[in-house]
Amino acid sequence: MPIHQSARDNKDAQALQRQARDEMSNKVILLVEDNPDDELLTLRALKKSGVSNEVVVAHDGVEALDYLFASGTYAGRDPAVKPQLILLDLKLPRVDGLEVLKRLRSDERTRRLPVVILTSSNEQRDMLDGYGLGANSYVRKPVDFEQFINAVEQLRLYWLVLNEAPPD
Repeated sequence: MPIHQSARDNKDAQALQRQARDEMSNKVILLVEDNPDDELLTLRALKKSGVSNEVVVAHDGVEALDYLFASGTYAGRDPAVKPQLILLDLKLPRVDGLEVLKRLRSDERTRRLPVVILTSSNEQRDMLDGYGLGANSYVRKPVDFEQFINAVEQLRLYWLVLNEAPPD
């Protein structure tokens, strides 16, 4: 009898893992990145680390804000569908990453969204400003691709698997 129960428990565990994976893959990740090489690198690292979520890419701060607030080119988008995670570069055209973060945190609809600053900036001021404006995490992009994949895998494990988002 314990053998059958153990097999059933294993099937239940596998079903729960599939359900969690399906739920995660239905969630959107917003990548805010203006550099095409860094965009490609990040998308490849996400894929290589097993992320199956849809990734929406905004190429500047205005596009990111339009997506998040369903305005401009994203005016038809349902604003109730929020990204599970925002990966935010700082050095962006039109509206920089810190200003995007400031606007997110000042609006009730977006203030609790998890924001990871993913940047190549080594400036301590950027880190202090980012955390001061409410970033949840600050990650410097490693130069080496294997290190970058490892960093993305750690982000995936924490933000998409372990972390429990606040209720809507």
